[in-house]
Amino acid sequence: MWNDDDPVLDDPVGQSLGSRHAHLARRLGRAATYLTGVATFSSVPADPGAEGWADLAGLLGPGAFADMFSSPAVPPPTWEPVFRLEGRQMIWSGGDRTDRPRAASDTGVVELGADNVPEMLDLVARTEPGPFWPRTHELGTYLGVRVRGSLVAMAGERLRPPGWAEISAVCTAPEARGRGHAALLVGALAARIEARGERPFLHVAETNTGAISLYERLGFKTRKQVTFQGFRTP
Repeated sequence: MWNDDDPVLDDPVGQSLGSRHAHLARRLGRAATYLTGVATFSSVPADPGAEGWADLAGLLGPGAFADMFSSPAVPPPTWEPVFRLEGRQMIWSGGDRTDRPRAASDTGVVELGADNVPEMLDLVARTEPGPFWPRTHELGTYLGVRVRGSLVAMAGERLRPPGWAEISAVCTAPEARGRGHAALLVGALAARIEARGERPFLHVAETNTGAISLYERLGFKTRKQVTFQGFRTP
């Protein structure tokens, strides 16, 4: 049975860095972050204390960006706030839905990898779905849709806490919107994740009401509200 209150989802970055993404992690004491070019997310324990924040500052370096994702931990006052964004965490609810994700082999989508990074970065620059770097594709499976050879839509897997896989980087080029590409890709990824015995989840900005409606139609439900935050180290 799925557990909607699975505590690993309360710290998806730390849980990912300590398990499925351990090979992509840098660590110092109680702090961890992703390798450069993979992701900017960093993690400290829920109660890091002065030692934990000092570890993260030492790991990142002076004046560096600390993307704390949805961590509720509050850094010392010497850490400069960079951004704050309200959002929500949504989880796949399953059930016998008529719009249940189809098998990826039935959707006509293509897998994307290292050879596709330049066009993936170009699509991200034009659509701004969220952070995406040259090595972000190493976090999991990324799928795309091509029209006349050009990549017009993509989505992939990002955070990977035990038993779960986050769907992220969902984006469609402006000239290709309204054709169902995002729903197609999210459904294909959800089907693959379920086939592995894992459960899909995702994060979305509270202001992105169109995406929230789409995810609800595809079978996701809100688990909790979250606040995304970033800081600069002293």
